[in-house]
Amino acid sequence: MRILLVDDEVELTEPLSRVLSREGYTVDLATDGHLGCELARQNPYDLLILDWMLPQKSGLEICQELRSQSNRTPILFLTAKDTLDDRVQGLDAGADDYLMKPFELRELLARVRALLRRYPVTESPVTNSNRLQVADLELDAENQLAYRGGRIIDLSEKESQLLAYLMRYPGQLLTHHQIHQHLWGEGEQPSSNVLAAQIRLLRRKIEITGETPLIHTVYGKGYRFGE
Repeated sequence: MRILLVDDEVELTEPLSRVLSREGYTVDLATDGHLGCELARQNPYDLLILDWMLPQKSGLEICQELRSQSNRTPILFLTAKDTLDDRVQGLDAGADDYLMKPFELRELLARVRALLRRYPVTESPVTNSNRLQVADLELDAENQLAYRGGRIIDLSEKESQLLAYLMRYPGQLLTHHQIHQHLWGEGEQPSSNVLAAQIRLLRRKIEITGETPLIHTVYGKGYRFGE
């Protein structure tokens, strides 16, 4: 099952996404409301976990916008707002559950399981979450193939995983640590040179002469994907 987590507190999102991943969920991350709303609109999710206070667009605004477009994906709010009026406002906007910060991970996981049982989401049969497209680049992650400019690009398993991760967060800064965690997890942590080498090999394949660069280095921090 696929979950979108939208929260700008990195110290919360990174450990929370790891816990959810260990529980068997596929987790996408966004650290601002605009990107979170775009991801929620463009991708089929089984659950949205939204912080209330977000840069660019609040979780409440995301919830209201999605519900106005008949998007019925279950929404769990994470928030420090603790008044009755706040809770009522969130539920009236279309949220399905509400969890106060700080919270115990066990309680959050129990609420996630309850929402997924209560509101099973049926994906459209034509939806293929393994196919991604950003600008003129398309990725078929299942078959480790990319398509750009009329050519077929063969990818290694690690290149395909790296490209898929970058393409899921267009325009967003992904730190070296986030990419390391996604590709290698806790057990295997190669040097930063290994990631740089993977990026270099991937660039050679998807960015030939005359094509718009898509992988952008944010020096000292990580990488950003997109035109």
